Amino acid sequence: MQEILKTIPQRPPFLFLDKLVERSIDSITMEKYITGDEDFFQGHFPGNPIMPGVLLQEACFQAGAMLIANLGEPGLGVVTAVEKARFKGLVRPGDLLNIQVSLIDQLDHAYFMRGKIMVAEKTVLAIKFTCALLSSDGVSENKQ
Repeated sequence: MQEILKTIPQRPPFLFLDKLVERSIDSITMEKYITGDEDFFQGHFPGNPIMPGVLLQEACFQAGAMLIANLGEPGLGVVTAVEKARFKGLVRPGDLLNIQVSLIDQLDHAYFMRGKIMVAEKTVLAIKFTCALLSSDGVSENKQ
C-alpha cells in the first residue's frame, strides 16, 4: 500500500487499489478487496449493494497511473478518452478485484491502454482508455 500512496495522488476514500501483484514494463496487475463498508454502497443500492461501474473504470485508471509512473515519466496522468467499456458482471461486497492494465501504445505523452477487471476468474469489466500526462502545473506535456 505504501508504494501505491507514494506513486499516485488518489487517497481514501477515492483510492481503489490495495496491492501491487505484478508489474512489467508494459503491464501491471493490482488488487482491491471490496469490504462492503465503502461509502458508495449506502446509496448504490440499499439492500442490494453493487459497485458502480464508473468506479470500476476508475480502478483501471488508477492502475494505469501506476503503470505510467513505472515508465519514469513525471507528471499527472489524466484520462482523455474511454472506449469500448464492457460491463460483464456485478461487483459486490466480499469480492476481490484483480485489475490488469497493459500499455498498447505511446505517442509522445499520450498512453493508450487496455484494462480488465476479474472477480473469481470472471471478467466483470473490459475497457480501452487513453491518458495524457500533465506537468505538475497542470499544463499538457504534449509538444506541439
